[in-house]
Amino acid sequence: MENQPRSSCDVQEQSPHTEAKRPSLYVLKEGDSFLVTDDFGDITGRSDGLFTDDTRLLSGLGLTIGDNVQPAFLSSTVSRDNVFFTAHLTNPPLTVDGQTLPANALHIERTCFLWQNRLYLRIAIRNYSEYALSLPVGLRFATDFRDIFEIRGARRPLRGSTLAQQPIEQGVALAYQGLDAVRRQTALTFSPQPEALGEGLARFQAPLPPHGHWQLLMEAGRQASIPTAGRFRRGAVEARRKMRQRRRRGAQLTCSQPLFQAWLDKARADLALLTSDLPTGPYPYAGIPWFSTPFGRDAIITALQTLWIDPALAKGVLAYLAGHQAAEASTFRDAQPGKIMHETRKGEMTATNELPFGFYYGGVDTTPLFIMLAGAWYKRTGDEAFISRIWPQLTAAIAWIESRLDASPLGLLDYQRGERSGLANQGWKDSHDSVSHADGRLAEGPIALVEVQGYAWRALLDMASMAARRGEAEPAGRWRERAERLRQTVEQRFWLQERRFYALALDGAGRPCQVEASNAGHLLYVGLPDHQRASQVIRRLLSPAFNTGWGIRTLSGEAARFNPMSYHNGSVWPHDVGLCAAGLARYGERQGTAALLSNLFEAALAFSLRLPELFCGFSRAASEQPIVYPVACQPQSWASGAVFMLLQATLGLEIDADRRRIRVNRPALPDGVDRLTVDDLPLGEGRVSLEFRRVGGRTVAFLQQQDGIDGVTLQFNQ
Repeated sequence: MENQPRSSCDVQEQSPHTEAKRPSLYVLKEGDSFLVTDDFGDITGRSDGLFTDDTRLLSGLGLTIGDNVQPAFLSSTVSRDNVFFTAHLTNPPLTVDGQTLPANALHIERTCFLWQNRLYLRIAIRNYSEYALSLPVGLRFATDFRDIFEIRGARRPLRGSTLAQQPIEQGVALAYQGLDAVRRQTALTFSPQPEALGEGLARFQAPLPPHGHWQLLMEAGRQASIPTAGRFRRGAVEARRKMRQRRRRGAQLTCSQPLFQAWLDKARADLALLTSDLPTGPYPYAGIPWFSTPFGRDAIITALQTLWIDPALAKGVLAYLAGHQAAEASTFRDAQPGKIMHETRKGEMTATNELPFGFYYGGVDTTPLFIMLAGAWYKRTGDEAFISRIWPQLTAAIAWIESRLDASPLGLLDYQRGERSGLANQGWKDSHDSVSHADGRLAEGPIALVEVQGYAWRALLDMASMAARRGEAEPAGRWRERAERLRQTVEQRFWLQERRFYALALDGAGRPCQVEASNAGHLLYVGLPDHQRASQVIRRLLSPAFNTGWGIRTLSGEAARFNPMSYHNGSVWPHDVGLCAAGLARYGERQGTAALLSNLFEAALAFSLRLPELFCGFSRAASEQPIVYPVACQPQSWASGAVFMLLQATLGLEIDADRRRIRVNRPALPDGVDRLTVDDLPLGEGRVSLEFRRVGGRTVAFLQQQDGIDGVTLQFNQ
């Protein structure tokens, strides 16, 4: 089975082969709830369901008509704003009231949405026949209150108690008493009231005169509420309004190519879907279904991807992570004071400490990435007040980094899990087999990943820069000196002269893992290598060993552990491609950056414009599409955000709020796009608009307007 940890080295995901024939799945999300259904709108009890706070509150939901017959399928879709799921169904030939009803006489429209952690469902049936019908309608329902980790494959020696189904007004309450002493409940209510309500089944009689219609409403949530048409309408309006607010935050992008525009719009809609409005501000949850919760690394990278168009998202991420920084040591949670959270969960298994992920800190890169985001956000916004507010958390974070550097014999930022329940590998490639030597042997810890050293180097420089602006010259100088020592160590220890590439990692004995991996592209992203070595890495990343034609694979095709169908050892991750492309752009490789953007766009077309968490790393062949990785999350926040990082890199766009300057360096436009406008780009207290236009074979940029801010300059370098 393919290991897909992200939360636990002991949790095994279902094999791609067993899932390859599964029906299409549709997802909705709002707040801490999400819904996964099949094409019919049914919940089958496999990996689908209605979830709130990492617990499945509804594990079965199925519609029948007539004598327990499933309707025939016409079509299904999620609305463009990701608020509504709608399935259009009809009837097969039925015998009703002794009459034979021909196929396609009934139109059944099934619509649902989530609002305030409740599922709203409407089933509308219209009779297009000449017969008057009393149509039996059934709704099968079930709930198992399983923890998300159980559904992913974790086995539990004990579970809590399923309580007896209880009748309530116009419905039923299903409940479970967990081992954590928490009573979890799902209340199902119906309008009209069921004719019969048994164990797991509600029955109705739908009076349908010729050309008449009938409607059934259902709500599912922790507390009971009587469904009405008015509640359905009001909830739908509020859900759509809230989603519209999230989509419209930040700059708006418009281009001349309809399909590319559709990709931008889809990515923006998916980010809005995944973003929850927490007390600390907006926060992008990682992905559906397995990671619909705050993750540290995922959210930071998503915020970096979108920082240029939506700095408010980065502020929300920084505020939340600063508020949940580790304050004490725990080997179970891989926590030390100053460390930034890897993930948080609210389910029963974490509440009982069966797993350490209630608040888990087993990510070696999250802490330097937190500082990097703060430094980038400060430059992007110039907001000194907010940086001052989180300065204690930033200094605690850099203190943790320095303590780890001090503890390492080589002065590197390494990791080793505290207990077996934690993640064995703690970089972004956290599969158990993602760090190996050239002969395929797994590396033994403590492990120092190459990209993590780059993050730590950049974090030290960013702290120095922020401290200098705050008038703290002594720590600024110390951090700059430490950054230079770390840079020299990376260049001496990780560079593989024969390969002209960087080693993936150093193992616990200080031996380089002489494996070529996309991690080196992240080193370009932070800007650590000199130009000569960077150019050698760039050539390799753009070679067929890495470049599939759809994007850069995570591991060279020549590596011993290369497998294009693996989770981390040869697959293509859109966010990884984006970071590598931004690294290329940093060193002036605009043509390669634009080509990667075009490749990923073409891949997105094969995935209905919703890039998955990852896809298989097979090389592109004529007349073939990218090959799906069946159990990938879709949507995934940093996969959705990748287009914006790639676009910024291709445009060569940098924003300096302090100087009120927008720098555009050797811009290019994506293939097929002749014009792109960036409207309402936040800058200080105001907004500006830009236009990029293809003129005579080159791309030029124009500053169109300024609102609420004066003196903005556009520095354009062709």
